[in-house]
Formats: sequence, structure tokens, C-alpha cells
Amino acid sequence: MKIKGIRWWMVGLVAAGLIINYLARNTLSVAAPTMMKELNITTEQYSHVVVAWQLCYAFMQPVAGFVLDTIGTKIGFAVFALAWSVACAAAAWATGWRSLAVFRGILGLAESAGIPAGVKATSEWFPAKERSVAIGWFNIGSSIGALLAPPLVVWALFHGKWQLAFVIVGVAGIVWSVLWMLVYKHPRNQKLLGDDERDYILSGQEAKHSDDVSTPKRNWRAMLASRDFWAIGIPRILSEPAWQTFNAWIPLYMMTERHMNLKEVALYAWMPFLAADIGCVLGGYLSPLFHKYAKVSLFTSRKMVFVVGALFMIGPACVGLVESPYVAVALLCVGGFAHQTLSGALYAITSDMFGKNEVATATGMGGMAGYLGAAAFTALFGVLVTQIGYSPLFVVLAVFDLIAAAVVCLMAKSSDKAPEPKWSGAGPVTVK
Repeated sequence: MKIKGIRWWMVGLVAAGLIINYLARNTLSVAAPTMMKELNITTEQYSHVVVAWQLCYAFMQPVAGFVLDTIGTKIGFAVFALAWSVACAAAAWATGWRSLAVFRGILGLAESAGIPAGVKATSEWFPAKERSVAIGWFNIGSSIGALLAPPLVVWALFHGKWQLAFVIVGVAGIVWSVLWMLVYKHPRNQKLLGDDERDYILSGQEAKHSDDVSTPKRNWRAMLASRDFWAIGIPRILSEPAWQTFNAWIPLYMMTERHMNLKEVALYAWMPFLAADIGCVLGGYLSPLFHKYAKVSLFTSRKMVFVVGALFMIGPACVGLVESPYVAVALLCVGGFAHQTLSGALYAITSDMFGKNEVATATGMGGMAGYLGAAAFTALFGVLVTQIGYSPLFVVLAVFDLIAAAVVCLMAKSSDKAPEPKWSGAGPVTVK
């Protein structure tokens, strides 16, 4: 039996994996007040737990990418997903902040493979024209996971204890790992894939992603010294602080700067992340639209999407100019949309620039650079926000993204011209 449009089922499977990935990391922050009380964890000790995850996640990303490029997407993603699922569930047996920090550190090591694996899978399963759309669809898993964590934890608290939430997410991850191993295969080996769709996928990919081309894999030192890496690494360093700031500071900004109560925060704090989901998907569709109607190369269309996202970051830069807290929330929604639009474009650019044996490694190295940049900015943010307020710092984030757009436009270059696919197939988009 052949399944028509199976490539879209594959990207759906990747998105499901990322939903569980982000559920595992966000469950802690929602359960933290109850956990800290029961386990006698102080605020300082809780910060150590969070830092353990952040450092392990940041430094493991290039390693995880290298492993994925070495052993392949199927086995690599399954192994990492199984590891993060067990680590997530193990948090239910934590007896204090030290054991919790160990479990969360292991979680960070394993979760670091999520985005590199997603980018690698889409580079295998989609022709170049559709790749930005596919990346947009799987990237919504990050925001959906963050949205699902609060109701899951609250449900667990009402039906038992906070430990239940960690176990549920862990079990879900194990089930997903088994499903991934059963279903995922490279298009060349997938028996459920029709011949026409297989030809459409493979004929629409650049030479660097073809199994018929043997390209030597550079080591990490060579990649780190290359112009290609810094063309994506510098923009990742400059753009990632915005997303981490949104995740960590929006609720506090609403309460301290806009004087919203807890009910209002609950009603509005999720909206920028819904806008981010829209940015993931819509940003993916912009690339083929620019390619078709602006008559530019596919690679140039990716750059144009990044520039659009960077320009939209001017929205949150204007929050200090408005008096209404609701208009401020709307501008933050523009920021969430903007960041995920440009972030998806940068992943697509990465998949265009690096071949099948390097794309996960490059994505992981870029992710590490971005997280380290975000950590440095967060440290400054925590100090400066008490001295100069939030508004100037939101302006700085917008300037960072505009500089990042200039870097992408000037430095990023594709070595291949993407071929034209022969068949439109089935799925959310038809590109001719």
C-alpha cells in the first residue's frame, strides 16, 4: 500500500517529537512552585537546576548534530528521544535539588538533538522548494509544547501529584521513539512512498543532499573556521536572545511593568507564543511565494523571509511608546511572530548551505552559539532591567535582529542551485 503525500506525515511525526521535547523541558517551570515546597528547594538552588539544563543543552548541540550525521536520522533521533524521555520521567523520583539537577542535566544533553534532527529529516524528505514550509510546520512543535505544559501539570496536580506530569511526558516520549523506529525511513527505502513522490523529492534536492554524491565531511574545527558557519552562527547569536527573553521575561514584564494581575497574565501571556506558531507556518510559505512572484532564486527568497522577520521585530521595540498594556501585548505578539519567522528561515538557509553529512552538525553548532549568546544577554538583561527598564532592551533586541539580517544577506551563500521538482504531490502546499 502506498500513502499519498507521506512526506507530510513524516514532518508531522517530527513535529510530534518536538512537542514532547518541549513538554519535557517546560513541565519543570510550571511544576516548580509545588516541587520547591515539597522538596525544600530554595530559589537559588532552583536556579542551579535550570542552569544545569541550559549548559548541558548548549554544549551538547554540536555533539548531538555530529552523532546524527554519523549514525543517521532514524537511529540517532530515536536514541536521543528515548534518553530524554527516561530523564524526564526520572525527575519524578528526585529527592532534592542535586538529584533534580542531575536529571535535568541529562535531559538537556538528550534534548539538544531535537532541532538538528528535525532539520536533517526535512532535508532528507523534502525538495528544496518545500523545505522551508516543512521546517515551519515541525518548528511549531516548540511553541505547542510550551502551551501544553501548564494544563498538563495542573491536571496532574488535581489527579495526584506533580510527579505524574513528568511520568506522562516520559511515557509519551518512549511511545514516540518506538513509533519513529517503526515508521521513519529515508525516501529511498520507504516502501509506503509512491514512485512518483519519491522521484519528486529526490529530483528536487540539491546535489549535496544526494546519496549519489560522496562529499567529504569536515571536522568541527574546519566547519568552525569556515565562512559558511559564521554566516549562520552570527545571526543565531544575535537573534536567539529575543526568543529566550520572551520565554523568560514576558510574564514578569506584564506584572511589574504593565501592572497586570495573575488572572490577566494567564489570559494574555500565551498570546505571543500563539503568534510565534503562526510565524513558524506562515514564514515557511513566504519563501516559495517570494521565489515565484519576486522572481528570485530560492536561496535569496530565504534571505528575504529573514529580513521580513527582522523588520517585524521593530514592533516589540516600540512597547515603551504605548500606554495601553493590551497594545503592548499586541506588540509582543508581533515579536513572537517575527522571531519564529526569521528563525525558520535561518534553519532553511542552513539546510541549503550544508550537505547531508554536515547539516545536523552545523545546526547544532549554530544552536550552541545562539544559546551562549542568549545566556550572555540574559545575564546583562537581569542587571540592566532594574536600571534602565524593559523598553530600551527590547529596542536592543530589534537592533540585534536587523544586524543579523545584514549578516545573512552579505555572508550566506549557497553552493548549489536547487533543481526544479517534476511533481507537485499532495500536502499543505503545491509549488510549481
